[in-house]
Amino acid sequence: MKRSDDGFERVARWLEIPLDPHQRALLVQYQGWLGTEAVDAGGIGPHEVDRLLDRHILDSLAYLKGCPVEATTLLDVGGGVGLPSIPIAIALPRLEVTMVDRSEKRTRLARRALRILGLTNVTVATSDVDAVSGRFDVVTFRASLRIEDAARVTVDRTEPNGVGLFGVSRRPETPTVPKAPAGVTFSLTSEGHGVLDSPFWLLRMQCT
Repeated sequence: MKRSDDGFERVARWLEIPLDPHQRALLVQYQGWLGTEAVDAGGIGPHEVDRLLDRHILDSLAYLKGCPVEATTLLDVGGGVGLPSIPIAIALPRLEVTMVDRSEKRTRLARRALRILGLTNVTVATSDVDAVSGRFDVVTFRASLRIEDAARVTVDRTEPNGVGLFGVSRRPETPTVPKAPAGVTFSLTSEGHGVLDSPFWLLRMQCT
């Protein structure tokens, strides 16, 4: 399994945020947990082990390129075993992160990871997103909903002028996205050049 190391200095420059030695160690520890316990429990596929760093850890951190600097609360929809919730929470400990997923198996594993890592700024809920109360500064989606549905959730679950962040694709070609519905504008950017193995296409959904 490819492991992360002091190459996180390049990642910190890419994200334009500091990653201290403790944060880097937590990211490496989480990567190791994903490649062992999470795989053994069926929370992540065994074929993913060789690309955990690029396609899961760094892929999750790429969402921070669209996260407003003033954000203090984040809702992760369909976060599974903690992606992108846990890497985001490690990189930005000031954020209060709520992760929701309908699978009891996956949320149980996510809570296990949080206990191992000692993270206290993440709350995990086993439910549908429509059952979540409150509003958040940012909502993230990682292959959990259709873009149109994610836009609706963004409008329904964010504060005024809130932001939804949707990881669309890791393919080289520019993806096609639908027309933005009323109440939100779409902005598609390609992130991670020189850091990721392939572009991370991030769709930023800004409430208007």
